[in-house]
Amino acid sequence: MIQEFKDFIMKGNVLELAVAVIIAGAFGAVVTSFTGDILMPPIGMALGGVDFSELQYVLQAAEGDQAEVAIKWGQFVKYIIDFLIIAFVLFMIIKAYNSTQEPPAAPAPAGPSDNDLLSEIRDLLKKN
Repeated sequence: MIQEFKDFIMKGNVLELAVAVIIAGAFGAVVTSFTGDILMPPIGMALGGVDFSELQYVLQAAEGDQAEVAIKWGQFVKYIIDFLIIAFVLFMIIKAYNSTQEPPAAPAPAGPSDNDLLSEIRDLLKKN
């Protein structure tokens, strides 16, 4: 059983997937930092000093030991921007990869159809 596990874990696809997950996690952190620390502050400043992390709609204010209940739509906007940046980068990577691939081979020329073959056989039988 241990040998089967070793064989499974050492397959190329599993290792490639592990590397992809680690790189994606690091890339997500970079994009989150870019959005929160570089992109959103100037946008908030241009909108009159808005801090997107503080934008929320309070459903129930904090009372005593009960926490505030709020819809944090500013954070949602930030995460949407994160998603769009990551999606765009992936699009560019896939587009670059696809441009390196060979174009698909032209389809083989179509031969005669079944009806054409049957008509030819019929005509040959009529001659004989």
